Amino acid sequence: MSLSKKIFDAGVVGAGGAGFPTHIKANSKVEFVLANGAECEPLLHKDYEIMVNFAPQIIDGMELMIKNTSAKKGIFGIKTKNTGAIEAVEKNLNNRNIEMSFLGDFYPSGDEYELVYHATNRLIPPHGLPLDVGCVVNNVETFYNVANAVNGIPVTHKFICVAGCVKTPSTFWVPVGTSIEDVLKFAGGTTIKDYGIFVSGLLMGKLTYDISEPVTKTTGGLIVLPKDHYLIDRSDRPIQDMNRIGKSACDQCSYCTEFCPRYLLGYDVQPHKVMRSLVFSTTGEAVWNQYADLCCSCGLCSLYACPEDLYPREACNQGKAELKKQGKRYEQSKPVKVHPIKEGRRVPLRQLMKRMNVLQYETKTPFIKNELNPSAVKINLKQHVGSPAFSVVKIGDYVKKGDLIGDLHEGELGAKVHASVNGQVTHVSDEFIRISAN
Repeated sequence: MSLSKKIFDAGVVGAGGAGFPTHIKANSKVEFVLANGAECEPLLHKDYEIMVNFAPQIIDGMELMIKNTSAKKGIFGIKTKNTGAIEAVEKNLNNRNIEMSFLGDFYPSGDEYELVYHATNRLIPPHGLPLDVGCVVNNVETFYNVANAVNGIPVTHKFICVAGCVKTPSTFWVPVGTSIEDVLKFAGGTTIKDYGIFVSGLLMGKLTYDISEPVTKTTGGLIVLPKDHYLIDRSDRPIQDMNRIGKSACDQCSYCTEFCPRYLLGYDVQPHKVMRSLVFSTTGEAVWNQYADLCCSCGLCSLYACPEDLYPREACNQGKAELKKQGKRYEQSKPVKVHPIKEGRRVPLRQLMKRMNVLQYETKTPFIKNELNPSAVKINLKQHVGSPAFSVVKIGDYVKKGDLIGDLHEGELGAKVHASVNGQVTHVSDEFIRISAN
């Protein structure tokens, strides 16, 4: 059986957040395979911990991808500050065809475009993929899952970090489908009564108050902050209010553009111009929305660069959505060329945390070996890019951990879904399957 088929059967998707089915990447032919261990979201340390504790498996998975894609070498992207992870990886390389690419402690070092440029000096074309410049990029946890897939072990657990206002900030394995409530209890519970939870990051994640939400294959971590925190207050504001404030207060200083990581790499992303779309009628919006189309939604413009504390990232998201609805795509005419002052405008992670008022929550989140055993799991049938899986079980069925419960129709882009616990199926719908553990 081919590596691609084993990865497909194991339901492996990008564990860093995007959720792209990994078997597609395994079928590529490239020059470089890159491991993304940059982890630049503030307060989260799950990639660091998985590298420290599971480096051999990560490297094995990376080697399998190097061989299958006929790459000439692998490149491991990791921040220089993470010495424990560097030591763990380097001592397990054993003269393998993998090099280290050391990154500064900046945000967003883990952006795919940034990592490819830093490691290979190649610039991905606008609207392009790493594949367009001979690269495949996977999160370090994805490589761990690839190594498991070769041994017939499907993705049933997610490696996550829990940080912020919890009694035991830590990192551990969680059965896919475990509720946020159970995860927080496993981390000792919260230290405050009124809180919000950022899922998978303060900048590129989402805010929720629903502790019944399940962990998915792409959940990077949970960050608990007081409900009156600046970041929660910002995130809770209705989009209409964000737009109204932006319309009245944006003075076109262009700081959002000047600090934009994609703009500094040479892509025509200009959030300050997109903010003009808030002022114009429908006939004028498209003129300015085009400058949002290559935005990666990293959030640096809104949460760091803007001196007025406005919402250029949110305006860009609206602009991209409007262009998509109209079936339009902005084609950059000028060549992609790195800004000469790019390095001087990089944002140190610590400075970003200070600006976001979360520096006091920065702490180690050590790996806990103990297993979390939830009483029930809610497993979504769409945890990935592409089509949702369809259920192959019915209410009353008894399943074991690793059993296939969600499959795909032939030819569909997507990922298979497996039971993460032993137990009885108690709910089946087009959206999710619930299993009562025993």
